[in-house]
Amino acid sequence: MADFLTAALPGIGGQLRQQPADFLVEEIPLYAPCGHGDHLYLWIEKEGLTTFDALNHLARALDCRERDLGYAGLKDARAITRQTISVPLRKPADVEKIDLPGLRILNASLHTNKLRPGHLVGNRFTIRIDSPHPEAIDRATTILEVLADLGVPNRFGEQRYGILGNSARIGQAILRGDFQLAADEIVGDPQQISHPGWQRAAENYLTGNLAAAIGLFPRHCRNEQRLVTALHKGADHRRAVLGMPHKLLRLYLSAYQSQLFDRLVDMRLSTLERLWPGDLAWKHSNGASFKVTDPDIEQPRADLFEISPTAPMYGYKVTLATGQAGLLEESLLDKEQLKLESFRLGTGLAMPGERRPLRVPIKEVRLEQQGKQLELSFALPKGSFATAVLAEVMKEPAEDPSLTVAQPLR
Repeated sequence: MADFLTAALPGIGGQLRQQPADFLVEEIPLYAPCGHGDHLYLWIEKEGLTTFDALNHLARALDCRERDLGYAGLKDARAITRQTISVPLRKPADVEKIDLPGLRILNASLHTNKLRPGHLVGNRFTIRIDSPHPEAIDRATTILEVLADLGVPNRFGEQRYGILGNSARIGQAILRGDFQLAADEIVGDPQQISHPGWQRAAENYLTGNLAAAIGLFPRHCRNEQRLVTALHKGADHRRAVLGMPHKLLRLYLSAYQSQLFDRLVDMRLSTLERLWPGDLAWKHSNGASFKVTDPDIEQPRADLFEISPTAPMYGYKVTLATGQAGLLEESLLDKEQLKLESFRLGTGLAMPGERRPLRVPIKEVRLEQQGKQLELSFALPKGSFATAVLAEVMKEPAEDPSLTVAQPLR
């Protein structure tokens, strides 16, 4: 993590994630089901399952296609998470007897449409921090007051970059057309891999023994195995990499977009709440953006947290700022030897880009001392990450890279 917005304030230290119950994530729905319609909205609680795992299990239990199920956001496996899943052409009585390991259906109600990604206001987090500083309540209270005033840096953070921390490097290599480097990064550096089978597979890959590597990958490395198998059968690195599931390749590209955005947050951290000439400002009420021509006129709205400066998730369609803000955005592209058009890849991989606020509001903050633990609760808008708050409060990196609203990248 880069510098802290609250660097002048001491953190509370402590440790995270002693057990799943220490981290609860609950979606804040955009709307409630109306009680009638062709889609059954399931309010579920899960533990030890990703959202995709839950979709798979529910599809099997309800004898329907997984792609017909809807969800608003992706949730991690190593936590207790509550979210809504929609199922077509089912009634509440159809789910009464469903019993799935790690998944409970808390409520079921009908609605008129399939739930779509983004159909949520945000997420509410309840996190227990073990063995914090003796003055944790006072320290955390002061830090959270600053965050409520200035905003939470809207970083993606390390959890966006996968178990090996290299998902952004894979995306960068794909954009630059260096497919051998992309393949090497996908298979992984043996020194960074803890799983013994995966580690041996990566070692054999590096020495050119592809046949041996194929047989050593563990089950959760099916995509890596698929890549090496393609190379073993004679595909060049470009064909082998682009032959991987587009959904996974887009995650790598998105990780690189996220890393570039985080760098822009860091560049503006000392004036995170200030509008610059040429900025594209974000309206927190509806997510629309507009160009700032006179910061002095618009700054009072930023002080009230009605609007905030933005930075790009770079893509071929994104609009860059002008003036001083635009110079930062263009200089980072130049440094990376990229143009916006670089993100216009082949079918299924083109990344249009978007603007994203540099800061987000934190709401519903609550602190409670529970013996040797501090329980911290707060709500963030959709697409924002709890690690951004925890980093400021704890002033220590989160030990578990899976503290995320979204599905972590592998």
